[in-house]
Amino acid sequence: MSVYDKYETVIGLECHIQLLTKTKMYSNDVAEYGALPNTNISVVTLGHPGTLPVVNSKAIEFAVKLGIAVNANIREENQFARKNYFYADLPKGYQITQDKTPICTGGFITAKLKDGNTKKINLTRIHMEEDAGKSLHDIDPFETLIDLNRAGTPLLEIVTEPDFRSGEEAYAYLTEVRKLVRYLDICDGNMEEGSLRCDANISVMLKGAKEFGKKVEVKNMNSFRNVQRAIDFEIKRQIDLIEEGKLIAGETRSFDAVKGITFSLRSKENANDYRYFPEPDLQPVFVTQEYINKIKKDLPVLPDELFNLYTKTYKLTEYDALQLIDLKEVAAYYNKLVTFTKNYKSAANWLMGPVKAWLNERALTISEFTLAPEKIAEIIYLIDEGKISNAAAAQSIFPELMNNQTKTAEQIAKELDLLQNSNSGELQGIIDSALSKFPEKVTEYKNGKVGLLGMFVGEAMKLSKGKADPKLLNQLVKETLEK
Repeated sequence: MSVYDKYETVIGLECHIQLLTKTKMYSNDVAEYGALPNTNISVVTLGHPGTLPVVNSKAIEFAVKLGIAVNANIREENQFARKNYFYADLPKGYQITQDKTPICTGGFITAKLKDGNTKKINLTRIHMEEDAGKSLHDIDPFETLIDLNRAGTPLLEIVTEPDFRSGEEAYAYLTEVRKLVRYLDICDGNMEEGSLRCDANISVMLKGAKEFGKKVEVKNMNSFRNVQRAIDFEIKRQIDLIEEGKLIAGETRSFDAVKGITFSLRSKENANDYRYFPEPDLQPVFVTQEYINKIKKDLPVLPDELFNLYTKTYKLTEYDALQLIDLKEVAAYYNKLVTFTKNYKSAANWLMGPVKAWLNERALTISEFTLAPEKIAEIIYLIDEGKISNAAAAQSIFPELMNNQTKTAEQIAKELDLLQNSNSGELQGIIDSALSKFPEKVTEYKNGKVGLLGMFVGEAMKLSKGKADPKLLNQLVKETLEK
């Protein structure tokens, strides 16, 4: 038994999701990524005296959408608060957020683990707030540069209960969060652009202990994999310190992705009180049940619902279902495709096989795929009817259909002379010719060497110039040999 097996890890996550609104949380400044530094700003963003904030109604709608999706309780009376702290990229000297009245409380997200099990992650709260600007330390060797374009951008912060026990669980949860916000169209989920950020609170304790260990916060992780790596490193670091008889410092740490280690940023013991108090310039926002019902009515089908539909109704494997729902646009294409064909498995195979390969070769996304779903359904129908082979469909008909999208799959199959011969009378003549070439082998087969069947089928297929229906050909060869 390893020394690490004596301990239990307790982890909670705080996720900031940047909302896909056109303007900022409390002003009409443009909220977009990639603009020239300090161009999406105004006197409101800069916190000039006398300026007044106005709440972005779209941000409230997005918060309610998320709350409904995670089965949270949605607060009727929402108040805003000032969180006071000084930092160079926070122009006002305070952040407008929610303190005692988060718009959503409770709820849960179900994470799907690698071993096929699921884990319910309970949520503490979801609240609305604004983002700070961005400090740039790597452009000028002597100065820190400030870009305030991001200041004021609407955020939802999702705070979980301390329900995680490993980095793998955190990774699985974050995957579900990103999938969910993308399906809801409230966030693009791009960690590399900072629109989805995660902080982890980690502590360890002896198994069976009643009190949690000293909590350490880890920030600045720019990918889901790095969140998992940082947590796994921090678990080992804390256990090693305890085993050495040392104390865990309550602190904020960062993650060095190159070295794979965490390092101290600042001590939490010396952190200043944020001095929350009600935001005097904003009236409370009331969210009525009627408003909630209206948003609920327009909510899209979400990943969990699709997973159940695909696995229970369409009888797809869990693997296939997860592959399809990973991207909202792929699931949307599949949902259209299965309105034209009831061969759900073949439809999934085509999307995750030839279509995906074609897109990857051209560095395109499914949103840029121009072939209508009914064209893929035509191909599936021809295969199911035994008119074309899978190989001919994927290697010849599909590529040609991409170049001539006004034609039908059957027209192209005819033009390329790829329609299979399903005439049992004609095939019987071909089979007889094939078997007549190997009289000794036929005798061997009849004496029990049934493994020779493939050789006879292959020879018959060769004589048909590859145009025989493989299923029918195999059946007829077997029947002929067993007469």
